[in-house]
Amino acid sequence: GTEIAMDGRMGIYITMNPGYAGRTELPESVKALFRPVVVIVPDLQQICEIMLFSEGFEMAKVLAKKMTVLYKLAKEQLSKQHHYDFGLRALKAVLVMAGELKRGSADLPEDTVLMRALRDMNLPKFIFEDVPLFLGLIGDLFPGLDCPRVRYPKFNDAVEDAFTEHGFVMLPDQVDKVIQMYETMLTRHTTMIVGPTGGGKSAVIDTLCRAQTKLSIPTKLYTMNPKAVTVVELYGILDPVTRDWTDGLLSNIFREINQPTEKKEKRYILFDGDVDALWVENMNSVMDDNKLLTLANGERMRLQSHVALLFEVADLQYASPATVSRCGMVYVDPKNLKYEPFWRRWINGRSVKSEQEAFDAFFNKYVPPLLELILEGVMAGKNVPKLKTIVPIS
Repeated sequence: GTEIAMDGRMGIYITMNPGYAGRTELPESVKALFRPVVVIVPDLQQICEIMLFSEGFEMAKVLAKKMTVLYKLAKEQLSKQHHYDFGLRALKAVLVMAGELKRGSADLPEDTVLMRALRDMNLPKFIFEDVPLFLGLIGDLFPGLDCPRVRYPKFNDAVEDAFTEHGFVMLPDQVDKVIQMYETMLTRHTTMIVGPTGGGKSAVIDTLCRAQTKLSIPTKLYTMNPKAVTVVELYGILDPVTRDWTDGLLSNIFREINQPTEKKEKRYILFDGDVDALWVENMNSVMDDNKLLTLANGERMRLQSHVALLFEVADLQYASPATVSRCGMVYVDPKNLKYEPFWRRWINGRSVKSEQEAFDAFFNKYVPPLLELILEGVMAGKNVPKLKTIVPIS
């Protein structure tokens, strides 16, 4: 081996999160060579206050207090979900959005601007049951304020056209999910769309891409399943003998789509598969503000402004808090969609009018009462013993 003289101005630091999945504990022999420094949770209120002042808010002191109280209450009172994060990164994203809204609508009162940012940045990630609770908390902290959602007239129309053209049933909730995803992607370059099968995750992503393409921003999706290949096949491998580098699936796509372009276009990598610490921890440096993918051969590739990362997952059970905090979250709940749109889409595909009417009559006669009996234990408006159903193991 070669001996290298150490420069006194150089330092080595290790950041550790004890007990994280996907992280290895440092051996005691190595720990002994480093001086430990314990980092505590920062004063969120002070950080909020300083950032609000820097964004041009004059009532920063009062608003910072309200904001931190809201996040504290939300953490305590809302249900515990793997994809919820009320940490510093989430606060920072809201503050940046509030600054943009303030500059965009200078005539609005400051508390209205912050309330709008807090509502529009947080609502997309909540499950069906938590939405009214969160709106109640905001209503208590900002009494008497009722601010309508920001509407993007051209984009809303493009979304509705995209839904109609592809035979989807137009639902206000589904259109709103596309808008929420669009808004989340304005402030985050990594977005996770989370929810069980049957909620319409793929429809939301596809519609967003089609709507943007309609507005003369061609959008291309590069879909891959990260769990279908090994970590080595995903990121690439360095031959230990010859030192030859072989690109993996992700590094290949990443290099190709991050080529600088003069065109006004968007390119998204869609990870359609389970998120777990084994493969996603390597993406942390891309997901945070560094936007750098570091490969095993020492190469660093920067995520360009026209590229974004999307994750389509059922849940984030195996993702570490570090991963969750770096991403914008959009939760798609099947309770918003229900079962009728699936039926409506199928019946609209039948070409014979009389067939449609006959099927519709049978559907309305049998399906709703049967589902009420099976799922709710309700028959002819009365409660009856629930039917015993087979519980899937998975």
